[in-house]
Amino acid sequence: MLFNSYEFIFCFFPIAFAGFFLIAKANHRAAAAWLGLMSLFFYGWWSVKAIPLLLFSIFVNYLLAGKLSPFDDDNEKTRKTYLYLGLAFNLLLLAFFKYVNFFIDNTNTILSTLHQPRLPALNIILPLGISFYTFTQIAFLVDCWAGKVKERNFMHYLLFVTYFPHLIAGPILHHSQMMPQFSAKNTYKINLENIAEGLTLFSLGLAKKIVIADSLAGYVNQAFDHAGQGTIITFVDGWAAALSYALQLYFDFSGYCDMAIGLSLFFGIRLPMNFNSPYKATSIIEFWRRWHISLSTFLRDYLYIPLGGNRLGPFRRYLNLFITMILGGLWHGANWTFVIWGGAHGVFLIINHLWRKWSPSPLSQEAKENKAVMAIYWLVTFLCVCFAWVMFRSDSVATAFAIYKGMIGANGFVLPEQILQIMPVAQRLFHAAGNMPTLGGGSIMGFFNELVLLLIGFAMVLAGKQIAALNYKSRLVLIAATTGFIVNSIFFAVPQEFMYFQF
Repeated sequence: MLFNSYEFIFCFFPIAFAGFFLIAKANHRAAAAWLGLMSLFFYGWWSVKAIPLLLFSIFVNYLLAGKLSPFDDDNEKTRKTYLYLGLAFNLLLLAFFKYVNFFIDNTNTILSTLHQPRLPALNIILPLGISFYTFTQIAFLVDCWAGKVKERNFMHYLLFVTYFPHLIAGPILHHSQMMPQFSAKNTYKINLENIAEGLTLFSLGLAKKIVIADSLAGYVNQAFDHAGQGTIITFVDGWAAALSYALQLYFDFSGYCDMAIGLSLFFGIRLPMNFNSPYKATSIIEFWRRWHISLSTFLRDYLYIPLGGNRLGPFRRYLNLFITMILGGLWHGANWTFVIWGGAHGVFLIINHLWRKWSPSPLSQEAKENKAVMAIYWLVTFLCVCFAWVMFRSDSVATAFAIYKGMIGANGFVLPEQILQIMPVAQRLFHAAGNMPTLGGGSIMGFFNELVLLLIGFAMVLAGKQIAALNYKSRLVLIAATTGFIVNSIFFAVPQEFMYFQF
């Protein structure tokens, strides 16, 4: 069930909302149970077969969590044993469903070169949202062991893990952010200001998804499909594909998060912000403080710092950064493209830290006030991010390199025929490369449409204002401004799946 589907907007959500507050008048715990059951129904809409695995994971983790909290008479060695058991349980569960096929495929590639018998394919189906609910529960176990968990109500824990706005594609929640809200009395009372803010965020997220992300999806898919099929990608084609995907991914995922945060506000529950204008970043370090914030925070707190962080000297610091980003890339999917993408960002971060260490005051107030310097920092950062996104989007390393060849001009700095048709003067200066099928779908109208979407998208990401900073009246204006787009899109567009569902 998609947030942008008829059944969700006109059926599921109204029932979940009305039932929650009607039941809350009689009993708060029953209302929480209702929301938990509706969340399981929402998850089961995708696959009823996946529900037992989700519940099994929840029950096992909850039981282990009860063994981890420190008490005066606890044996520290026993508690650590339970912690390692919990970590192993979650990681093995994730590894089996997400990485066994990847392991078998790569092992069979090696066996084929050695002319040895191949391993049988298992064709394991990846359960939706397993990466998100596994990481959520790993953090809970670690915090139980550290004595940071105060809330123990099972129904609240079940709701914390399964809460439908975040269950499928995040953000990755922390118990301290959520479980106290399930205990708060104000959560169970309708708040009109929360609803107004939630409607604003949901509307803008829906507009991001339908108007920008879904409109760019066709052009992005054509470009990468043609690259994978061996079509020569020119300079303009390559950059159009890379820039279109950078905007598609941002508007799709941030749109989902805006919708999730907005929906949650209807219930009086605040989810953490997951994006903070990441394409305004002037360094890779800053980018990762702005992009997918919940994942970045998890990787920092539960992987980078336990590895030693920056406490063991410069070499270990950079090695820990690289390992963290490699594993962060692998978390996104079982493909070498994700490993390379994560490794690239690891290298970018190391270079960024070395630059800050060796360069003459790169973060000085004087440098920050110099617009030309900051523009260069921004451009270098954005180009690095875009180059890495190509690898992230590609289904194979070969496809990514086909796009890269075009981007660096290895296939020539020619202009596609679509552009030359409307620029007679340029025809004398440039050689036409034919009617490039990847640019705007192969037509002049498609080229203009893609160009307009890119201009609108960049205007929004570079000049946009955070919704939280807007006042009540401004939110109402935004709702009115986007209503026409949304109503038109809901009734005339086919709902498309959110991109992060695959992770």
